[in-house]
Amino acid sequence: MSMTVAERTVLIESIQEGLAQGTLEIGEAVRRLRVEATGLHQTQFAKMCKISVRTLVHIEHGEGNQTLKSLNAVFKPFGLKMGVVRIRRDLN
Repeated sequence: MSMTVAERTVLIESIQEGLAQGTLEIGEAVRRLRVEATGLHQTQFAKMCKISVRTLVHIEHGEGNQTLKSLNAVFKPFGLKMGVVRIRRDLN
């Protein structure tokens, strides 16, 4: 599996946009980044991020109450971190 830098950038930006718009859950975003951008198995990716495989599995399945430190650890390899975004308000 080989992505160009441009393809990887487009993938990361589309996932970032999905998270910001609320159309993509954190767990799905992490799974997609792991699989599509790195091609790594959970064990390999968890080791790279210095978190347990169990923590990664919980993040990807949207289970538990993850710490900001754990979430930032899985996003860091992609140049991302958790943050605050403005809530979009419908004008109805």
